[in-house]
Amino acid sequence: MKIRAFLNFVIGSFLITATSCVNNPSDIAPNKVLPTAQQIAYQELELIGFVHFTVNTFTDQEWGYGSESPEIFNPTALDPRQWARVAKESGMKQLILTAKHHDGFCLWPSKYTEHSVKNSPWKNGQGDVVREFVDACREYGLKVGLYLSPWDRNHGDYGNENYLTYYKNQLKELLTEYGEISEIWFDGANGGSGYYGGADEERRIDRETYYNWPAVFQFVKELQPNVLIFSDAGPDIRWIGNERGFAAETNWSMLNNSSMTIGAADVEYLNTGDPEGEKWVVGECDVSIRPGWFYHADEDAAVKTPQQLMDIYYKSVGRNGVLLLNIPPDRSGLFHENDIAALKQFKKIIDETFQVNLAKGKSVKASNHRLNHAKFAPGNILDDDADSYWATDDEIIGATLEIDLGGEVLFDRVMIQEPIRFGQRISAFTVKAFSADKWQTIATGTTIGYKRLLRVPPLKAGKIQLVITGANNTPAISNFGLFKASAAE
Repeated sequence: MKIRAFLNFVIGSFLITATSCVNNPSDIAPNKVLPTAQQIAYQELELIGFVHFTVNTFTDQEWGYGSESPEIFNPTALDPRQWARVAKESGMKQLILTAKHHDGFCLWPSKYTEHSVKNSPWKNGQGDVVREFVDACREYGLKVGLYLSPWDRNHGDYGNENYLTYYKNQLKELLTEYGEISEIWFDGANGGSGYYGGADEERRIDRETYYNWPAVFQFVKELQPNVLIFSDAGPDIRWIGNERGFAAETNWSMLNNSSMTIGAADVEYLNTGDPEGEKWVVGECDVSIRPGWFYHADEDAAVKTPQQLMDIYYKSVGRNGVLLLNIPPDRSGLFHENDIAALKQFKKIIDETFQVNLAKGKSVKASNHRLNHAKFAPGNILDDDADSYWATDDEIIGATLEIDLGGEVLFDRVMIQEPIRFGQRISAFTVKAFSADKWQTIATGTTIGYKRLLRVPPLKAGKIQLVITGANNTPAISNFGLFKASAAE
């Protein structure tokens, strides 16, 4: 009896386990290289803003020499709350401030230099732009980022070990005195002519060794474990390789960055990423709304149009990137009305274009449906839920999803998303439309990643196919959409 009872227990346990696996199968196997939770959340921001503001605003320069007197910094109506409000209304989810640009002037009263707002006439030297900025961002629900230029054309010790101590001291001020910082921004402008405390000379540094970037990154993470670090090489976010805001048509989120030199990286490699890359490094596409990064009155009529901004949006967010759009305050300390008008219309076009998914609620079938289980059902791609997804059985790479639109629908924009928590997988796809009683190819592409947006000529179709022809693992799609562009676009 004891043996029979034991066998019944074993068999029963097996049946319960087997039933549980069928009713709740495990997710698809993840790729080797995956994003962190912070990187996924960052990608979901899609549109963020940059604020370039310093003494350059008052000297009409792009790069200050370092000899500028703090007394020239005197905005008459500085209001970071206006920056945050405009950013929020424009759809941005984060703002990054140039706490210190190459000129070395600090927008906070740093204890380690006299070259800062504490010696300016603004608020009688009692002001702190960084403090007002972070407070405004938090008031409007925006994440906070800061940029501390590694190059300093003012500091007399730039180029020797003492400057590195100074730089880390300022990093510590910014990362310990202003609450949570979501992104810290490092660029590759390093060394050249400068004031350097009165030396007025040219100084060159060894970009590979001078800053000891691994130690700097470790120091930053010790101060703010959840902060994301931007530079040519990441480690969390990478420069996209140009300042036009364009990612490549093929854009992998992976990269081999262990031997990269900040300021001397291969821009083509940064632009495309690497399907064999060993690290996940999100591509950030930076561009200014004006020709320059700082405000210049003679550029008031050269603000990018909403249509130009939309083109950049499709080539950044629409190519698996994050768009970092710079808006420079004028000498009063406010965003200019021309910039605000362009941003307002830009947001209106985005909203009008993507407010209605013309494929939502339609029927979907697939050439392969993983385990024939609802967890991986084709219809999951139309539920507007990033967590649900369709996937194929193991070893099945080539697959077709077909959406019956229930009648002819007019569209000219296509959206595709992968569930990137499992990695970036798809490397080749085609979109076909059944129109005029025949199937026709309307778009082809390589990578998808977090989001791919395709612009196609306006077309009426009754059915749509997404044909996946290349992938490095079981293909999966989380969301699919068809849209009609705003008339203003």
